[in-house]
Amino acid sequence: MAVSINFPVYSDALVVLGTAGVVVPMVRYFGLNPVLGYLGAGMLLGPLGLGSFIERLPFLYWITVVDPENMRGIAELGVVFLLFFIGLELSFARLMSMRRLVFGLGGLQFLLTTAALSLIIAATGYTASISLILGAFLALSSTAIVLEILAARGELTSGTGRACFGVLLAQDLAVIPILMFESILGANGAGPLPLTVAKALGDAGAAIAGIVIVGRVVLRPLFRLVGALQSHELLIAAVLFVIIGTGVLAAAAGLSMALGAFVAGLLLAETEYRKALEAIVEPFKGLLLGLFFFTVGMGIDLREIVRDPLAILALVCGLIALKASITAALARAFGQPWRVALQTGLLLGPGSEFAFVADGLAVSLGLIDADLAGFILVVTSLSMALIPPLAHAGDWFASIIDPQSPPHPAPPPPPDGQKRRAIIVGYGRVGKVVTSLFDEHQIPYVGTEIDPELVTQARRSRRDVYYGDARHPAFLKACGLMDASALIVTIGAQATVDAILEGVRQLRPDMLIVARAKDTEHARHLYKIGVTDAVPETVEASLQLAEAALVGLGVPTGKVLASIHEKRDCFRAELREAAEKNISATPTL
Repeated sequence: MAVSINFPVYSDALVVLGTAGVVVPMVRYFGLNPVLGYLGAGMLLGPLGLGSFIERLPFLYWITVVDPENMRGIAELGVVFLLFFIGLELSFARLMSMRRLVFGLGGLQFLLTTAALSLIIAATGYTASISLILGAFLALSSTAIVLEILAARGELTSGTGRACFGVLLAQDLAVIPILMFESILGANGAGPLPLTVAKALGDAGAAIAGIVIVGRVVLRPLFRLVGALQSHELLIAAVLFVIIGTGVLAAAAGLSMALGAFVAGLLLAETEYRKALEAIVEPFKGLLLGLFFFTVGMGIDLREIVRDPLAILALVCGLIALKASITAALARAFGQPWRVALQTGLLLGPGSEFAFVADGLAVSLGLIDADLAGFILVVTSLSMALIPPLAHAGDWFASIIDPQSPPHPAPPPPPDGQKRRAIIVGYGRVGKVVTSLFDEHQIPYVGTEIDPELVTQARRSRRDVYYGDARHPAFLKACGLMDASALIVTIGAQATVDAILEGVRQLRPDMLIVARAKDTEHARHLYKIGVTDAVPETVEASLQLAEAALVGLGVPTGKVLASIHEKRDCFRAELREAAEKNISATPTL
């Protein structure tokens, strides 16, 4: 008996997955941003693109999206995951270290830009509430595209990178009150603006307080319970449950799901599970956010551009010019050099992916009509498409203003301690000794441990140790593997040690790796797979026994220590030589 399936849903899903698997890699190959790839694919393959020709060309049914609603529910989860990830990356300490750029430069940039845009929109006849909403989400800049461009150019820690990050962080924080304001305004209808804002803040504050209380009581015990089972699959399930569960709680309280997920991420940001959660959420966030941008692209009608290209071009250029001018002037007022101020202004002048979220929410709540929303989508998307050329334009203008400086000035070198930052795997008997010595010599490190009880002990001792399985490279990346100088593996399970080292060597072939070995045979194996230094337990035990015995028998301590060091060097050289011979003797296929 044939099984009946919903062909429209599956065909639409195949189009979106094909975009993720084929179109986006091609976009990356040509050096473009994947966000722009998703938007472009959505415009081309959506019902307003090639899908509008299905009646004349039926074969297009299989390469276009027939019904955007088939994907919209899943795609909206991309924004929920993005807000959770942003909350997870924030912490009070991080905000305080950048408070001048975040709350000073970023806060003023958002407020002044929102005020200017709102006044312009209000002058066209819209109410104060609608003008404020439109002005607020048009004032935002693209976190996804700007940070990726800065990372690709190695400028995240440069003056421009720090200024952009500070402003973007302030804007990310501002997204939450924007969504709250929209939700409450849509639920209660138009009214006096001060009363509407006061009620929005009151209702939202009560709902958020409830989520925070429940989260503090439930979240840490939940992850401690799941972590004790040491099951990566159960941990993934717990993360998904928390993100969607807090989103549903927020939605039930009349707020957005994204707000609930953001609060959950903020609650977990200071816990020992933060790094493991970052590693789990990242691939989900990327795929679901890609689906979201694809569905946004489906709502962009290219006929709007053809109908009135000069008006669209004028609005795009006007939006970028206004935002860039305000941002550059404020950056200069906060002591940034003209080069940095100009580059920051041009990077942050275009619109933001969050504008699509706020735009869609405003339509669903009946605050603005679909025609206006579509027009805003076109303007915002085109402005975002201009971010890469604007980055190059910023370099060109900066070279004219300050021709003596290099186009991409290197960031100041980090302090010696930060240069030597390490990752220590394991917080058992050996790991506790290693971390204590690192603390004594003031060498910064990030520790990892799979046992939640040991992680709790470490956190109580104010050690920077996080729960997670170091066999997963994504988790080590979240711990800073790509920037760390050394990896110290203190655990004894041979298969686990081998799995960790093989994964790390693929990502960081140049990294200093010191690993604990069970015996000399295991040490030879570790040298063979690329460890920098292996420490066999049997050898160290024999050396310590000999040292204690010789000192006890009256041999001078200095002579004993010298001979012990010499013997240790001999053992190390023999093990390395044996490993190299083993490698050279291995036939190549």
